[in-house]
Amino acid sequence: MKFNPADNIQDVQYFGEFGGVNPSISDSSTYTFMSANTMRDTFEGNTDGCHLYARHTTPSNLYLGAALAAMEGTETANVAASGMGAITPVLLQLVGAGEHIVSSRTIYGGTYAFLKNFTPRLGIETTFVDITKHQVVEAAITKKTKVLYCESVSNPLLEVADIIALAALAKKYNLKLVVDNTFSPLSISPAKLGADIVCHSLTKFINGSSDTVGGVVCGTQEFINNLRSVNDGASMLLGATLDSLRAASVLKNMRTLHIRMKQHSLNASFLANKFEADGLKTVYPGLQSHPSHALFKSMMNAEFGFGGMLTLDVGSLDKANALMELMQYKNVGYLAVSLGFYKTLFSAPRASTSSEIPEEEQKVMGLSEGLIRFSIGLDNDISRTYKLMKGCMKEVGIL
Repeated sequence: MKFNPADNIQDVQYFGEFGGVNPSISDSSTYTFMSANTMRDTFEGNTDGCHLYARHTTPSNLYLGAALAAMEGTETANVAASGMGAITPVLLQLVGAGEHIVSSRTIYGGTYAFLKNFTPRLGIETTFVDITKHQVVEAAITKKTKVLYCESVSNPLLEVADIIALAALAKKYNLKLVVDNTFSPLSISPAKLGADIVCHSLTKFINGSSDTVGGVVCGTQEFINNLRSVNDGASMLLGATLDSLRAASVLKNMRTLHIRMKQHSLNASFLANKFEADGLKTVYPGLQSHPSHALFKSMMNAEFGFGGMLTLDVGSLDKANALMELMQYKNVGYLAVSLGFYKTLFSAPRASTSSEIPEEEQKVMGLSEGLIRFSIGLDNDISRTYKLMKGCMKEVGIL
Protein backbone atom coordinates (compact mmCIF):
# COMPACT_ATOMS: atom_id res chain seq x y z
CA MET A 1 0.00 0.00 0.00
CA LYS A 2 1.30 3.46 -0.89
CA PHE A 3 2.51 5.53 2.06
CA ASN A 4 0.08 8.35 2.79
CA PRO A 5 1.00 10.54 5.77
CA ALA A 6 -2.49 11.97 6.19
CA ASP A 7 -4.12 8.54 6.23
CA ASN A 8 -1.55 7.41 8.77
CA ILE A 9 -2.51 10.28 11.09
CA GLN A 10 -6.19 9.43 10.68
CA ASP A 11 -5.55 5.75 11.46
CA VAL A 12 -3.98 6.49 14.84
CA GLN A 13 -6.87 5.76 17.21
CA TYR A 14 -7.15 6.89 20.82
CA PHE A 15 -10.09 6.94 23.22
CA GLY A 16 -10.42 9.02 26.33
CA GLU A 17 -10.53 7.59 29.82
CA PHE A 18 -14.33 7.61 29.80
CA GLY A 19 -14.79 6.73 26.13
CA GLY A 20 -14.19 10.22 24.82
CA VAL A 21 -13.39 10.58 21.13
CA ASN A 22 -10.37 12.64 22.18
CA PRO A 23 -7.81 11.09 24.53
CA SER A 24 -7.92 12.27 28.12
CA ILE A 25 -5.42 14.99 29.00
CA SER A 26 -2.95 14.04 31.70
CA ASP A 27 -2.82 17.29 33.65
CA SER A 28 -0.16 16.16 36.11
CA SER A 29 3.53 16.88 36.55
CA THR A 30 4.14 13.77 38.64
CA TYR A 31 2.58 10.30 38.92
CA THR A 32 1.87 8.03 41.84
CA PHE A 33 2.73 4.35 42.27
CA MET A 34 1.24 1.58 44.37
CA SER A 35 4.64 -0.12 44.52
CA ALA A 36 8.03 1.43 45.25
CA ASN A 37 9.66 -1.21 43.05
CA THR A 38 7.53 -0.11 40.09
CA MET A 39 8.72 3.45 40.63
CA ARG A 40 12.32 2.27 40.58
CA ASP A 41 11.78 0.24 37.41
CA THR A 42 9.99 3.13 35.71
CA PHE A 43 12.84 5.50 36.53
CA GLU A 44 15.22 3.07 34.87
CA GLY A 45 12.95 2.89 31.81
CA ASN A 46 11.96 -0.74 32.27
CA THR A 47 8.20 -0.45 32.78
CA ASP A 48 5.96 0.22 29.80
CA GLY A 49 2.72 2.11 30.40
CA CYS A 50 3.84 3.76 33.63
CA HIS A 51 4.75 7.42 34.01
CA LEU A 52 7.03 8.96 36.59
CA TYR A 53 7.45 12.67 35.96
CA ALA A 54 6.31 14.91 33.10
CA ARG A 55 9.82 15.72 31.92
CA HIS A 56 10.22 12.01 31.17
CA THR A 57 6.89 11.22 29.51
CA THR A 58 3.20 11.97 29.79
CA PRO A 59 0.30 10.14 28.14
CA SER A 60 -0.64 13.31 26.23
CA ASN A 61 2.86 13.75 24.85
CA LEU A 62 3.08 10.09 23.86
CA TYR A 63 -0.25 10.31 22.01
CA LEU A 64 1.02 13.29 20.03
CA GLY A 65 4.38 11.64 19.40
CA ALA A 66 2.68 8.53 18.02
CA ALA A 67 0.61 10.60 15.59
CA LEU A 68 3.68 12.51 14.41
CA ALA A 69 5.67 9.31 13.96
CA ALA A 70 2.81 7.90 11.90
CA MET A 71 2.83 11.05 9.77
CA GLU A 72 6.56 10.80 9.07
CA GLY A 73 6.68 7.01 8.84
CA THR A 74 9.19 6.52 11.68
CA GLU A 75 9.16 4.07 14.56
CA THR A 76 8.44 6.71 17.18
CA ALA A 77 8.85 10.38 18.07
CA ASN A 78 9.65 12.66 20.98
CA VAL A 79 7.88 15.99 21.39
CA ALA A 80 9.55 19.07 22.82
CA ALA A 81 8.69 22.56 24.00
CA SER A 82 9.81 24.24 20.76
CA GLY A 83 11.34 23.53 17.39
CA MET A 84 14.76 24.52 18.72
CA GLY A 85 14.04 22.36 21.77
CA ALA A 86 13.81 19.46 19.32
CA ILE A 87 16.70 20.27 16.97
CA THR A 88 19.41 21.19 19.47
CA PRO A 89 19.24 17.99 21.58
CA VAL A 90 19.38 15.88 18.42
CA LEU A 91 22.62 17.50 17.31
CA LEU A 92 24.14 17.34 20.79
CA GLN A 93 23.17 13.67 21.10
CA LEU A 94 24.85 12.80 17.83
CA VAL A 95 27.93 15.03 17.91
CA GLY A 96 30.50 15.55 20.66
CA ALA A 97 33.64 17.57 21.34
CA GLY A 98 36.15 17.37 18.51
CA GLU A 99 33.52 16.25 16.00
CA HIS A 100 31.98 17.96 12.99
CA ILE A 101 28.70 18.77 11.24
CA VAL A 102 28.10 19.59 7.58
CA SER A 103 25.05 21.83 7.33
CA SER A 104 23.13 23.62 4.64
CA ARG A 105 23.99 27.31 4.67
CA THR A 106 20.37 28.37 4.17
CA ILE A 107 18.61 27.30 7.35
CA TYR A 108 16.51 28.93 10.03
CA GLY A 109 18.45 31.73 11.74
CA GLY A 110 18.14 30.18 15.19
CA THR A 111 19.61 26.87 14.03
CA TYR A 112 22.35 28.73 12.18
CA ALA A 113 23.23 30.70 15.33
CA PHE A 114 23.30 27.51 17.40
CA LEU A 115 25.74 25.86 14.99
CA LYS A 116 27.81 28.95 14.26
CA ASN A 117 28.04 30.57 17.69
CA PHE A 118 27.08 28.11 20.42
CA THR A 119 28.34 24.62 19.56
CA PRO A 120 31.97 25.79 19.04
CA ARG A 121 32.00 26.42 22.83
CA LEU A 122 31.51 22.66 23.16
CA GLY A 123 34.23 21.80 20.67
CA ILE A 124 31.80 21.09 17.81
CA GLU A 125 32.53 22.68 14.45
CA THR A 126 30.20 23.15 11.49
CA THR A 127 30.91 23.68 7.80
CA PHE A 128 28.08 25.46 5.98
CA VAL A 129 27.63 24.50 2.35
CA ASP A 130 25.32 24.94 -0.61
CA ILE A 131 23.25 21.83 0.01
CA THR A 132 22.15 21.69 -3.63
CA LYS A 133 25.75 21.06 -4.80
CA HIS A 134 26.52 17.49 -3.83
CA GLN A 135 30.19 17.61 -4.78
CA VAL A 136 30.61 20.56 -2.42
CA VAL A 137 28.74 18.69 0.32
CA GLU A 138 30.92 15.61 -0.10
CA ALA A 139 34.11 17.68 -0.17
CA ALA A 140 33.18 19.18 3.23
CA ILE A 141 32.95 15.77 4.92
CA THR A 142 35.93 14.85 7.10
CA LYS A 143 36.85 11.90 9.30
CA LYS A 144 35.33 13.84 12.21
CA THR A 145 31.98 14.48 10.52
CA LYS A 146 29.00 12.84 12.22
CA VAL A 147 25.93 14.62 10.81
CA LEU A 148 24.57 16.01 7.57
CA TYR A 149 21.95 18.64 8.41
CA CYS A 150 19.48 20.35 6.09
CA GLU A 151 15.92 21.56 5.69
CA SER A 152 13.66 19.87 3.13
CA VAL A 153 12.71 23.33 1.89
CA SER A 154 15.06 25.93 3.25
CA ASN A 155 14.17 28.95 5.34
CA PRO A 156 13.88 31.51 3.81
CA LEU A 157 15.25 30.95 0.29
CA LEU A 158 13.11 27.87 -0.47
CA GLU A 159 16.02 25.81 -1.73
CA VAL A 160 15.08 22.14 -2.01
CA ALA A 161 17.33 19.42 -0.61
CA ASP A 162 17.77 16.22 -2.64
CA ILE A 163 17.08 13.98 0.34
CA ILE A 164 17.60 10.73 -1.58
CA ALA A 165 21.06 11.82 -2.77
CA LEU A 166 22.01 13.20 0.64
CA ALA A 167 20.87 9.99 2.32
CA ALA A 168 23.11 8.00 -0.01
CA LEU A 169 26.01 10.31 0.83
CA ALA A 170 25.32 9.93 4.56
CA LYS A 171 25.26 6.16 4.24
CA LYS A 172 28.52 6.16 2.26
CA TYR A 173 30.34 7.98 5.08
CA ASN A 174 28.41 6.46 8.01
CA LEU A 175 26.75 9.76 8.93
CA LYS A 176 23.29 10.60 10.22
CA LEU A 177 21.10 12.68 7.92
CA VAL A 178 18.98 15.05 10.02
CA VAL A 179 16.23 16.92 8.16
CA ASP A 180 14.07 19.79 9.38
CA ASN A 181 10.75 19.35 7.55
CA THR A 182 8.92 22.34 9.06
CA PHE A 183 8.17 24.02 5.72
CA SER A 184 6.75 20.92 4.03
CA PRO A 185 4.71 18.65 6.31
CA LEU A 186 2.79 16.00 4.35
CA SER A 187 4.18 17.33 1.05
CA ILE A 188 7.56 15.67 1.67
CA SER A 189 8.25 12.62 3.84
CA PRO A 190 12.03 12.70 4.47
CA ALA A 191 12.23 9.42 6.40
CA LYS A 192 10.68 7.59 3.46
CA LEU A 193 13.36 9.15 1.25
CA GLY A 194 16.22 7.98 3.48
CA ALA A 195 16.59 10.57 6.24
CA ASP A 196 17.57 9.13 9.63
CA ILE A 197 15.91 11.77 11.78
CA VAL A 198 13.15 14.26 10.96
CA CYS A 199 12.42 17.36 13.03
CA HIS A 200 9.58 19.87 12.96
CA SER A 201 8.61 23.05 14.66
CA LEU A 202 5.06 22.12 15.66
CA THR A 203 4.44 25.84 16.13
CA LYS A 204 4.00 26.30 12.40
CA PHE A 205 1.81 24.38 9.93
CA ILE A 206 1.27 21.29 12.07
CA ASN A 207 -0.49 23.20 14.86
CA GLY A 208 -1.71 25.89 12.49
CA SER A 209 -3.27 28.38 14.89
CA SER A 210 -0.24 30.36 16.14
CA ASP A 211 -1.17 29.77 19.76
CA THR A 212 1.32 27.07 20.75
CA VAL A 213 5.07 26.57 20.63
CA GLY A 214 6.33 23.02 20.20
CA GLY A 215 8.71 20.72 18.39
CA VAL A 216 9.22 17.06 17.54
CA VAL A 217 11.98 14.58 16.72
CA CYS A 218 10.92 11.57 14.62
CA GLY A 219 13.25 8.59 14.40
CA THR A 220 14.02 5.07 15.48
CA GLN A 221 13.00 3.72 18.86
CA GLU A 222 16.67 3.30 19.74
CA PHE A 223 17.52 6.92 19.02
CA ILE A 224 14.49 8.33 20.82
CA ASN A 225 15.29 6.12 23.82
CA ASN A 226 18.80 7.59 23.79
CA LEU A 227 17.38 11.12 23.78
CA ARG A 228 15.19 10.23 26.76
CA SER A 229 17.89 8.49 28.81
CA VAL A 230 18.03 9.80 32.38
CA ASN A 231 21.80 9.35 32.35
CA ASP A 232 22.95 10.99 29.12
CA GLY A 233 19.90 11.80 27.00
CA ALA A 234 20.07 15.33 25.62
CA SER A 235 16.31 15.83 25.50
CA MET A 236 15.86 14.51 29.03
CA LEU A 237 18.72 16.48 30.58
CA LEU A 238 18.17 19.75 28.75
CA GLY A 239 14.51 19.54 29.74
CA ALA A 240 12.61 21.20 26.87
CA THR A 241 9.34 19.49 27.84
CA LEU A 242 6.07 20.16 26.02
CA ASP A 243 3.13 20.84 28.32
CA SER A 244 0.41 18.18 28.20
CA LEU A 245 -2.37 20.68 27.55
CA ARG A 246 -0.48 22.04 24.56
CA ALA A 247 0.28 18.55 23.30
CA ALA A 248 -3.43 17.72 23.38
CA SER A 249 -4.20 20.92 21.50
CA VAL A 250 -1.68 20.16 18.75
CA LEU A 251 -2.99 16.62 18.41
CA LYS A 252 -6.52 17.89 17.80
CA ASN A 253 -5.29 20.39 15.22
CA MET A 254 -3.40 17.65 13.38
CA ARG A 255 -6.75 16.13 12.37
CA THR A 256 -7.22 18.96 9.87
CA LEU A 257 -3.61 19.25 8.72
CA HIS A 258 -4.25 17.50 5.39
CA ILE A 259 -7.10 19.88 4.56
CA ARG A 260 -5.10 22.93 5.58
CA MET A 261 -1.96 21.96 3.68
CA LYS A 262 -3.91 21.42 0.49
CA GLN A 263 -5.43 24.90 0.79
CA HIS A 264 -2.14 26.56 1.75
CA SER A 265 -0.55 24.95 -1.32
CA LEU A 266 -3.43 25.81 -3.63
CA ASN A 267 -3.40 29.46 -2.58
CA ALA A 268 0.38 29.80 -2.71
CA SER A 269 0.51 28.23 -6.17
CA PHE A 270 -2.17 30.61 -7.44
CA LEU A 271 -0.35 33.69 -6.12
CA ALA A 272 3.10 32.54 -7.26
CA ASN A 273 1.90 32.06 -10.83
CA LYS A 274 0.15 35.44 -10.82
CA PHE A 275 3.16 37.26 -9.38
CA GLU A 276 5.55 35.67 -11.85
CA ALA A 277 3.24 36.61 -14.72
CA ASP A 278 3.29 40.20 -13.38
CA GLY A 279 7.08 40.22 -13.77
CA LEU A 280 7.86 40.01 -10.06
CA LYS A 281 10.91 38.09 -8.85
CA THR A 282 9.04 35.14 -7.36
CA VAL A 283 10.39 31.95 -5.81
CA TYR A 284 8.06 29.01 -5.22
CA PRO A 285 8.90 25.30 -5.65
CA GLY A 286 5.71 24.80 -7.66
CA LEU A 287 6.89 27.15 -10.40
CA GLN A 288 8.69 25.55 -13.32
CA SER A 289 11.20 28.40 -13.05
CA HIS A 290 12.31 27.14 -9.64
CA PRO A 291 15.69 25.42 -10.12
CA SER A 292 14.54 22.42 -8.05
CA HIS A 293 10.97 22.18 -9.33
CA ALA A 294 11.53 18.77 -10.90
CA LEU A 295 13.36 17.51 -7.81
CA PHE A 296 10.54 18.57 -5.49
CA LYS A 297 8.02 16.96 -7.82
CA SER A 298 9.97 13.69 -7.77
CA MET A 299 9.98 13.57 -3.95
CA MET A 300 6.56 14.96 -3.08
CA ASN A 301 3.30 13.40 -1.96
CA ALA A 302 1.48 15.02 -4.84
CA GLU A 303 -1.98 15.55 -3.33
CA PHE A 304 -0.59 18.01 -0.76
CA GLY A 305 1.03 20.31 -3.29
CA PHE A 306 4.22 22.36 -3.14
CA GLY A 307 3.58 24.00 0.22
CA GLY A 308 2.42 27.34 1.48
CA MET A 309 5.68 29.32 1.41
CA LEU A 310 6.82 31.73 -1.29
CA THR A 311 9.14 34.71 -1.55
CA LEU A 312 9.12 37.96 -3.48
CA ASP A 313 12.14 40.20 -3.97
CA VAL A 314 10.90 43.77 -4.24
CA GLY A 315 14.35 45.34 -4.54
CA SER A 316 14.95 47.14 -1.26
CA LEU A 317 14.14 46.96 2.43
CA ASP A 318 12.31 50.30 2.24
CA LYS A 319 9.97 48.97 -0.43
CA ALA A 320 9.54 45.70 1.43
CA ASN A 321 8.63 47.51 4.64
CA ALA A 322 6.24 49.87 2.87
CA LEU A 323 4.50 46.97 1.14
CA MET A 324 4.19 44.87 4.30
CA GLU A 325 2.84 47.77 6.33
CA LEU A 326 0.27 48.58 3.66
CA MET A 327 -0.78 44.94 3.25
CA GLN A 328 -1.38 44.71 6.99
CA TYR A 329 -3.38 47.96 6.90
CA LYS A 330 -5.46 46.58 4.03
CA ASN A 331 -5.99 43.34 6.00
CA VAL A 332 -4.23 41.12 3.48
CA GLY A 333 -2.38 39.51 6.38
CA TYR A 334 -0.06 40.26 9.28
CA LEU A 335 3.46 41.63 9.42
CA ALA A 336 4.76 38.87 11.65
CA VAL A 337 7.33 36.11 11.80
CA SER A 338 6.39 32.42 11.94
CA LEU A 339 4.20 30.59 9.46
CA GLY A 340 1.31 28.21 9.00
CA PHE A 341 -1.40 30.54 10.35
CA TYR A 342 -4.87 30.84 8.78
CA LYS A 343 -3.98 34.43 7.81
CA THR A 344 -1.11 35.20 5.48
CA LEU A 345 2.04 36.20 7.39
CA PHE A 346 4.93 38.14 5.90
CA SER A 347 8.33 39.40 7.03
CA ALA A 348 11.68 40.50 5.62
CA PRO A 349 14.01 37.67 6.73
CA ARG A 350 17.22 39.64 6.43
CA ALA A 351 15.95 41.97 9.15
CA SER A 352 14.18 39.31 11.21
CA THR A 353 14.33 35.51 11.16
CA SER A 354 17.71 35.37 9.37
CA SER A 355 19.29 38.35 11.10
CA GLU A 356 21.63 36.01 13.04
CA ILE A 357 23.45 35.26 9.79
CA PRO A 358 26.30 37.76 9.15
CA GLU A 359 25.59 40.25 6.37
CA GLU A 360 28.43 39.04 4.16
CA GLU A 361 27.15 35.48 4.36
CA GLN A 362 23.60 36.64 3.61
CA LYS A 363 24.90 38.22 0.43
CA VAL A 364 26.79 35.08 -0.61
CA MET A 365 23.71 32.89 -0.22
CA GLY A 366 21.54 35.38 -2.12
CA LEU A 367 19.48 36.72 0.77
CA SER A 368 18.69 40.27 -0.32
CA GLU A 369 17.32 43.18 1.71
CA GLY A 370 14.19 43.35 -0.42
CA LEU A 371 13.21 39.71 0.04
CA ILE A 372 9.80 39.14 1.62
CA ARG A 373 8.90 35.70 2.94
CA PHE A 374 5.21 34.87 2.70
CA SER A 375 3.35 32.15 4.55
CA ILE A 376 0.18 32.06 2.51
CA GLY A 377 -3.04 31.66 4.47
CA LEU A 378 -6.27 29.77 4.04
CA ASP A 379 -8.14 32.51 2.18
CA ASN A 380 -11.43 31.31 0.73
CA ASP A 381 -11.19 33.56 -2.34
CA ILE A 382 -7.50 33.81 -3.20
CA SER A 383 -8.24 35.85 -6.34
CA ARG A 384 -9.65 38.57 -4.09
CA THR A 385 -6.47 38.45 -2.01
CA TYR A 386 -4.36 38.72 -5.14
CA LYS A 387 -6.22 41.87 -6.22
CA LEU A 388 -5.63 43.42 -2.81
CA MET A 389 -1.94 42.55 -2.89
CA LYS A 390 -1.51 43.83 -6.43
CA GLY A 391 -3.21 47.08 -5.45
CA CYS A 392 -0.79 47.47 -2.55
CA MET A 393 2.18 46.84 -4.85
CA LYS A 394 1.00 49.50 -7.26
CA GLU A 395 0.48 51.95 -4.42
CA VAL A 396 4.06 51.60 -3.15
CA GLY A 397 5.58 51.62 -6.65
CA ILE A 398 6.55 47.96 -7.00
CA LEU A 399 4.25 47.39 -10.00
